[in-house]
Amino acid sequence: MASKTELLDRCARSGEERMLLARVLDKLELAEHRGAPAHSPFLSPGEQALVSDLLARCGHPRHLFFGGYEGSERNICCFLPQWQEPEDVLEDEQGPLAALEAVFPADADLSHRDILGGLMGLGITREKLGDILVDQGRCQVVALREALPILLSQWDSAGRWRLKVRQLPLGELSPKPPQVRVIRDTVASLRLDAVLAAGFSTSRGKAGELVSAGRVSVNHRECTKADHPVEQGDVLSCRGLGKCVVKEVLGQSRKGRMMILLERYI
Repeated sequence: MASKTELLDRCARSGEERMLLARVLDKLELAEHRGAPAHSPFLSPGEQALVSDLLARCGHPRHLFFGGYEGSERNICCFLPQWQEPEDVLEDEQGPLAALEAVFPADADLSHRDILGGLMGLGITREKLGDILVDQGRCQVVALREALPILLSQWDSAGRWRLKVRQLPLGELSPKPPQVRVIRDTVASLRLDAVLAAGFSTSRGKAGELVSAGRVSVNHRECTKADHPVEQGDVLSCRGLGKCVVKEVLGQSRKGRMMILLERYI
């Protein structure tokens, strides 16, 4: 395997990414050479893709991404020593993740931003916080267990509203299914610009401009090639427009165009 410096040179595109990946490699070494469970801080989808690429270059060491519930967006990367199995992490009630539920008046109309602002106002950094699930009259938050004492003792408000906070077992998290709009369309080919135009109801030319401007990611990895081939299952993200998923490629129409089924998150 390449040296740590070589890995960072190949995988990191900025100083910030280099620092993140260096921390990840330190955690990996802790698990592999000392037999101790270790994990990263919370990672965004883009950071998870970056870490996945790094771990592929490391020979796919034993790891799993976990955010407290199935389908979570923000996850930690857990590195497993030889003696530890994935279910040991997922089922451990005293594992690295904890959850809280905060109740507030139903008419408070608190947003995700309001909740996040209140949490970070306590001095807790974003990397210690996972998904924030906001519903009418309550929100649920996943966090690193190390942040739990501060959250339970000091988190009592968001905006001008008082909160009633309690610890919540991870198994009681109740995320809502994402809201999506189903799009059926045909494209001349499965090029990124063509599929992106269909997914976000714009012209192919405009889609190409968005790609060239570095605003588009495929599977959370930035892509600046308009002719990049898109496949079934790919996640297309565009800053300012949102995210869509290529659910199915249905084959060719009678006119020779590719029929696709997309889901756009709304």
